[in-house]
Amino acid sequence: MARTLNTEIGVRQVQRRTVALLSAAQVLGGIGTGATVSVGSLLAVDLSGSTAWAGAVATIMTLGAALVALPLASLADRRGRRVGQVAGLSAAVVGAFLIVLSVVTGLFFLLLIGAAGIGVGAAASLQARFAAVDLAEAEHRGRALSAVVWAVTVGAVAGPNLIQPGAVVGQALGLPSMAGPFVISGAGLVLATALLFAGLRPDPLLLARELAARQADGAGAGTPQPPGNLQAAAPRPGFGSSLVRGLRAIRQSRAAVLALAAVVGAHAIMVGVMSMTPLHLQELVAGPGASHAGHTASGDVLVIIGFTISLHIAGMFALSPVMGLLTDKAGRTETIILGFITLMVAVAVAGFGQASTAAVATGLVLLGIGWSASTIAGSTLLAESVGQESRVVVQGVSDMMMGIAGAVGGATSGLILSWTGYLGLNLAGGLVGAAVLAAALVTLVAHRRQPLAG
Repeated sequence: MARTLNTEIGVRQVQRRTVALLSAAQVLGGIGTGATVSVGSLLAVDLSGSTAWAGAVATIMTLGAALVALPLASLADRRGRRVGQVAGLSAAVVGAFLIVLSVVTGLFFLLLIGAAGIGVGAAASLQARFAAVDLAEAEHRGRALSAVVWAVTVGAVAGPNLIQPGAVVGQALGLPSMAGPFVISGAGLVLATALLFAGLRPDPLLLARELAARQADGAGAGTPQPPGNLQAAAPRPGFGSSLVRGLRAIRQSRAAVLALAAVVGAHAIMVGVMSMTPLHLQELVAGPGASHAGHTASGDVLVIIGFTISLHIAGMFALSPVMGLLTDKAGRTETIILGFITLMVAVAVAGFGQASTAAVATGLVLLGIGWSASTIAGSTLLAESVGQESRVVVQGVSDMMMGIAGAVGGATSGLILSWTGYLGLNLAGGLVGAAVLAAALVTLVAHRRQPLAG
């Protein structure tokens, strides 16, 4: 009995330390993503000389995250969470260095390569929430996961507000002011990488599997069953077969199709509008042509941009517990509908209020709230709409497609902005939202006539 008690206490101690380490690393690493989101479009226009490239950084970052999502998960599956996290964050460290180098040299292609590295780090940060529940008891999984998600919020909200302090750091180091935020980001990423490399021992995933293997083999009678009833390591299907299996499972369930449309559509709208807002705010506050003024952007402009993006990110995450409760109480499809109504209100406020920084900021907050509701409800519906044997791979496919949608949204947003302006960009997002909203309403009507089934 003493051995059982000690084992249980040991697992709980490892779990608490794991969540604390992951949360700290997320705060430090999230600064890099926040800074890239808020400054990336400005740097892209400055270094390329064309607003058509304004969405390139967001595109490369989100596409990079999408393309490495499954490979990173496969690496963690084979060698543990620690290796997967360290690999992703190390790529982000290199990315931050390359972005600084791009500002110093004026080479646009270095900015794009650096953005890809930041994207790899963002993919690792997303997967950290799963590492938080490897050893969690069933009744504590939500708490563990939410702790890591909230930590992401702290770093991501802080990142955009380091623009002006970063300018001071850059000038102190003899660098262009726009390089400074990425010096701070790089330092945070280095600390996050070192923290997980040194501290994430024992590896939560490998320890969970070891406990499961002992339980299965009958070794160490009384050893507690690991949380989640994880099985011992087994050969995993390759990327191609996993993708095909996931898509097949989604296609067989109309509820899963709606859920996937919700998370993908919401992400495309959010990234498309959000990634172009810093450029619009710079032109709004400083006047047309300000984006070509070089590395000496007005401090007031940078403060407004950082504050607006921080409010947007807070809108994405601050109310996530409320959205989870609403999903459970009001219903999955109903919350998706509410989310897309909010998204459409958001693009209307930002688009038609494009001449007002307050209206744009309000629209960005609503954009984050709508994304939160749609993504949480859609993800919940997706998990419930496929069999247990396909659930993990389906969630992986969903994350990958969200990333691709964000990349497409970021790529096309720069072109739409240059062709139709900020209002046209928001109206384009509204069209996407209207299509998903219509599908959700049809599904809701059908569900009330007959319960939604696969």
